[in-house]
Amino acid sequence: MVRVSGLASGMDIDQIVSDLMKAERMPIDKMKKQKQTLEWQRDDYRSMNLLLSEFNNLAFNMTLQSSYSSKTVSSSDETKVKAAATSSAGNASYTLSNVTMATAAQSISTSIDSSMDPTKSLWSQRGSMDSSVWTEKTVEQAAITLSADTSTVKLAKGAVSAVNQNTGTLNSISVTTDGTSKAYTVRIGTAAGPINSNEVFINEDTGEMTFGTTLTSGSTIEAFSYQQNVLNFSVTTYDSTGKATGNIQDGGSTPFEFDGSTSLNTLLTQISNSKVGISAFFDEGTNKVVMTRKDTGNLSSADSADGSNMVFSGGFLTGFLQLAGDAKGTDAKFTLNGLETTRKSNTFTTGGVTYTLQNNFTGDVRVNVSNDTQKVFDTIKDFVTKYNELIEKINGKITEERDRNYQPLTDEEREKLTDKQAEQWDEKAKSGLLKGDSILSSGLNQMRSNWYASVSGVSGGFSQLTDIGISTSANYSDRGKLVIEGDGTKLKEAIEKDPQSVMDLFMKSGSTTSEKGIVRRLRDTITQTVSKVEQRAGRSTWTSEQFLLGRNLKSVNSQITSFESRLTQVEDRYYRQFTAMEKAIQNANAQSAQLSQYFS
Repeated sequence: MVRVSGLASGMDIDQIVSDLMKAERMPIDKMKKQKQTLEWQRDDYRSMNLLLSEFNNLAFNMTLQSSYSSKTVSSSDETKVKAAATSSAGNASYTLSNVTMATAAQSISTSIDSSMDPTKSLWSQRGSMDSSVWTEKTVEQAAITLSADTSTVKLAKGAVSAVNQNTGTLNSISVTTDGTSKAYTVRIGTAAGPINSNEVFINEDTGEMTFGTTLTSGSTIEAFSYQQNVLNFSVTTYDSTGKATGNIQDGGSTPFEFDGSTSLNTLLTQISNSKVGISAFFDEGTNKVVMTRKDTGNLSSADSADGSNMVFSGGFLTGFLQLAGDAKGTDAKFTLNGLETTRKSNTFTTGGVTYTLQNNFTGDVRVNVSNDTQKVFDTIKDFVTKYNELIEKINGKITEERDRNYQPLTDEEREKLTDKQAEQWDEKAKSGLLKGDSILSSGLNQMRSNWYASVSGVSGGFSQLTDIGISTSANYSDRGKLVIEGDGTKLKEAIEKDPQSVMDLFMKSGSTTSEKGIVRRLRDTITQTVSKVEQRAGRSTWTSEQFLLGRNLKSVNSQITSFESRLTQVEDRYYRQFTAMEKAIQNANAQSAQLSQYFS
């Protein structure tokens, strides 16, 4: 639609229409403010639900026995024995004596030639080893298409001894360039020297091929096979049940294969990282390889006649390194409260107490297990503190006054304010949206009742919160906050005197509310309150139809959409009216000009 500004009338039509529309927009501004208020109220409800849910998660931990049955353990000499206890351990005293610690099986090689470098490839130092340790393996090399002009191409592996050994085309590699093939005679060694144009030299240590001519980009080195030297051996170890730790198909052993380009240090590292459970390293001071079981104890096969803990096979381990296969670990031996016994490990658990042997000794070390009163006290104190923080925040929301002088800002109103002013305005406009809310108020009242009502069927003498030194604050402004009487002495005495009764008071299960412990009641109340709030304010994953405020927001949005459509029609009507006026003025001006001509 073409709109005519006041050319004929001299009036600012756009400004006039804009002013007229301000009055027309007042209802929609009110609807948008209502929408914003509903959204803020929804968000406030959800923030309260988040607080309740977080406290509910904390309350779950208070339903676990471990929260009330923490144990403290003391050892008369931690340089000899350290101990820790689970909540299932009984309060008791234990005496350990005549301790011989478990040891791990260990095998040490003979001295290796001092000229051997553990960081260099083993194949390059093969002169120090008997040739029988090596196994020749055929590697199928796929065709290689060159992406640039070059005369050198490196194979994936080194330790090369021959090319095309099993194909009948000995000692040659074919290269195809622009459809034409050329055979290059293979020469293998450690020093290239002069290379003829029809030769390819292969460095047997590194596997690098050097051609006598430059191969052009796009050329293809045809597929071929080459022989690589590898080390094959296996190691067998056993777990505490006497079962071999390796593969069933390998008879329980763990096989290893290393190509000749591998260094001794790399080989030993990969053994250490494998599942055989061995730490392997080379000692440069003695030029010996040391292999030690990671687990202590005599870990041998259940079917073994000699009780070997590590079984080595393969020329590299048994011939070159000469590792002994009769290595054995020893079990820990000790006397516990008069009973002579053994364990595979220096760390073991008995009766809920975990002992860690530190040294061999013949005397006595006493280990005492008792209730960790301070830890249980701190757990309960922290729970009470979190509860007080929760009700303080909720009470703050439901008692916050509503300042009706501050309504949500329209876009135009917000543009006239600075960011800081708008933020301060919003803060006042958001105040008191949950004042006197019945759901939250009811939930707080029910939680207070959960704390103070007696718990029936509790074992021992504590059935009410006041029995263990926790009561309500005498300050009315605290609105039901809990306080731990005095310095907590009464609560600590209750935990020390009857921990089972204290635990029942908080976490006892029951079919009725009166039979349930305080924490279980609280969780029931919180779950109910959260559910009621969700019916009003929903969750972020819910659709608008699933909760009350969502349906209200959807209704307001529908009204806004309809009213905006009506405003468009009203604005168009104003412009049509002013356009008609402009045309009438233009016609009048034209007639006036024509009449003036007759009198001139």
